[in-house]
Amino acid sequence: MPKTDTATAGPGRGAEMAPGPRVLVIDDEPAICRLLAVALVAHGYQVRDARTGGDGLSLAATWRPDLVVLDLGLPDVEGHEVIRRLREWSAVPVIVLSVRHQEDEKVKALDAGADDYITKPFGMGELLARIRSALRRASPSAGEPVIRVGDLTLDLARRQVTVAGREVHLTPTEYALLKVLAAEAGRVLTHRQLLRAVWGPGYDNESQYLRVFVRQLRYKLEPDPSRPRYILTEPAVGYRLAVPPEP
Repeated sequence: MPKTDTATAGPGRGAEMAPGPRVLVIDDEPAICRLLAVALVAHGYQVRDARTGGDGLSLAATWRPDLVVLDLGLPDVEGHEVIRRLREWSAVPVIVLSVRHQEDEKVKALDAGADDYITKPFGMGELLARIRSALRRASPSAGEPVIRVGDLTLDLARRQVTVAGREVHLTPTEYALLKVLAAEAGRVLTHRQLLRAVWGPGYDNESQYLRVFVRQLRYKLEPDPSRPRYILTEPAVGYRLAVPPEP
């Protein structure tokens, strides 16, 4: 059974009756788990926690959270491996919460499938804002139109992406980035514009986020990711979604 700290279990059980989003915290530090449980429950979230990667994966499968907050330094399985295993069957948003501040650690976590990365110590206001942002990216946009760019189609109401009739499964952040590019198809969007549109204010200098997610999108969308025809790079400026010429 996944381990739940007794100090966290009380608020967690009470929150089960609330309609708020479910947040799973995977962290081996009891103090962090208690802090997050109290703060998140106070803001209307349902919260459960696990102290190991294995327990966290089990709880993710049975409880089906809307978002995961994950530490990288777990006692049994490295956090990057937890993300990779989770991504084998789930697109749930994952926010990494770690003491590791090096850029290569951020890139490694994003490459594995994380949606965001926050270093410890952290401000609760910032974490709550990033949770709200990640949940918005993961939510379907009811009533919005279908965008077609060549043989690439985004059904915004159903949150479905197809290429030449083949459905492509994207993570919430991958989808959010593609949606921004598709909404401005043919137009060059700067790194700053994309970072702000997808991740929000405060991400202006997180260029590694764009590199990772553009690479992941190309791998999923492009016939030949090394010679992209959909998502094109504008050197030192940004990216654009190419519009094919009229026949």
